[in-house]
Order: sequence, then structure tokens, then C-alpha cells
Amino acid sequence: MKKSIIAGAVLVAIVLLLAIPKISWFSSKTNGGDAKGGPAGPPPLPVEALVVKPEKLDNKLIVTGTVLANESLEIKSEISGKITSIAFKEGAFVKKGSVLIQINDEEILAQLQKEKHNRKLNEDNEFRQRKLLEKDAISQEEYDNALNRLNTNAADVRLLEAQLAKTRITAPFDGTIGLRYVSEGAYLSPNTTIATLYNTTPAKIEFAIPSRYSTLVATGKEIYFKVEGDTLSYDGRVYAIEPRIDQDTRTLKLRALADNSKGRLLPGQFVQLDLILSSVGNAIMIPTEAVIPEQSGKKVFVLQNGIVKEIKIETGIRTNTDLEVTSGLHSGDTVLTTGILQLREGMNVQITTLR
Repeated sequence: MKKSIIAGAVLVAIVLLLAIPKISWFSSKTNGGDAKGGPAGPPPLPVEALVVKPEKLDNKLIVTGTVLANESLEIKSEISGKITSIAFKEGAFVKKGSVLIQINDEEILAQLQKEKHNRKLNEDNEFRQRKLLEKDAISQEEYDNALNRLNTNAADVRLLEAQLAKTRITAPFDGTIGLRYVSEGAYLSPNTTIATLYNTTPAKIEFAIPSRYSTLVATGKEIYFKVEGDTLSYDGRVYAIEPRIDQDTRTLKLRALADNSKGRLLPGQFVQLDLILSSVGNAIMIPTEAVIPEQSGKKVFVLQNGIVKEIKIETGIRTNTDLEVTSGLHSGDTVLTTGILQLREGMNVQITTLR
């Protein structure tokens, strides 16, 4: 029994002695050693990269605004009176000059007819007096009195015609009329609002920008905007600029015109818009995460001949995701965009994704 145990122990010892060289060889392989036992360099760092290409860059300002009608007014009467007819439908399109409301005009018509009869009589009297004056049959004073009565009567006719015109309320411009607030037979006064008339083609977009951008805006600047609750994008152009800075908000107010032939833009809607301040046709843009800020400026890592190189850059306009490089990079340069914290000049890298 004791001999078998000793024999087994001897056999295990022999196996271990034979395995030690193999274990040492395997360990050297897994630790990066080469076939001669020398140490191997670290593996290349996997990174993503971007090939720089010039592109158009719009320097834009994002602000909010409001849709306004091109023209709008509250329709009111100039005189008091009873409504005898309403000639428009709520929400309908009306042409300029269309009669909207007719006010009772019977009394004015009667007065006008009376004055027209008097005018005919005074015209005949003035004619006779003039002929008699030519023959020196009457004095100049008598003729002047006859002429004065004619002129006074003619003025009364014109006054009544003007009052008669005020009994017909017409549309001052083409537009869509809103809801009415009166009914036929109601008594109107100049303070009574009948309805509101809107012309929304084109629509106006009113917005304000911080005063520091006042030197960068001018009429003709483009805007792009979206309306709250609408997925469509719209465009327009600035046509008017307030000639002063608001002292309370320190902002400059602007208005733009936008096509509204489909009628989707309604007065009072809230909009978010981009105002194009300037455009660069061949800007070099890189992701902001590729830029490393330093005390002396900014830098990026580029790949040249397979080796990482550090490049000092100067930047300009910043967008939501990218940054404009104004100097330091050129078209065709390969900028590394990931692994920034691990990169060092002269390193070997492996590009996994190239854009």
C-alpha cells in the first residue's frame, strides 16, 4: 500500500515537471510576447473619423414670433341707425367695396329728394337773374343772393349724399370676415363692433431679436419658421424694421412677409423661426466633441500618413451639433472624432467608422 502511494506521488511530480515549460510558453504568448520572448506594443486605438468637406453654413438666430394679418380692422358704423339688412356671411370672403350692412336711410333719402327739387328751382332762378343782370334790369346784389341760394342748396345736397353713403357699410379691402356681433333690426351706434375683417394673404410675421444683432439685420433677410401644431415649414423675408431699440426689453422688432395662399397661417399663431443673419458658402464644419479646449486656444487630432497629429485651430459659428473651423484645417483632412481623451500625438489608431 505504501509503495503504491509513493509511486503515484512520483508520477504526479514527473507530470508537473514536464508541464512547467509549456505553461511558461503559453503565458508569454498571452502577455503579448513574440516568438523570441520579446515584449509587443499596445494594440491600435479604435476611433471614428471624419473627412472634412466644405459646406454651406447659415449663421442663424432662433427666436419666437407671432402671425399677424396683412390688414385687419373692426367694422363699425360712422352713424347711428337701425340695421335693415346684413349682406355678408360669417367666415366668408368679401371683395373690396362689397356692401356688408345697410342702415335705415328713408329719412335721409326724403331730405335729399327735397333738396334736389330746391336745387332745380334755384338753378332756374339763378339763370333768370343772370339774364336780367346782363340787361341791367336788376342790381348785382339781387343776383348774388340768387347765386348764394343755389350754392347753399348744392352744398346741402352733397352733405345729404355723404350721409346717405354712410348708411351703407362696405368692405375697405379684400378679405375674410369673421363672426358678426349684431342682428338685423338692431340699433347701431358708432361704438358697436359689427365684425372683424382680415386680409391674410400674405401673412405678416412679427418677432424681436436682441439688440446686439441689430447691425446684422436688414430688409430682405430670409426667415424659416414653423407654426405651433403644424409640421410644415414656411419661409419669408424681412420687409420692415422698427427704427429704435425697445428700452425695456433691449430688443429690436422686425416684420416679415410670408406666402399664405393656402390660408394655413392664422393671425395670433405662435411661431418659432430661424433668422438667417449671414451665409458662408465653403465653411469647414466638425463635430463639437472633436474639439479640445486649452488655455491657449483649441485643438483637434487629425490622421496624417497613419499617425495621429495635433493641430491648433480657430473657430467661428457654433450650431446645435457642429463648430465652424476658420483656420487650421483644410478640405480633405481626416479629423478624429472619438477617443479624444486617450489620443496622443504619434499614436497608432484604427479607424472603425469613416464619414
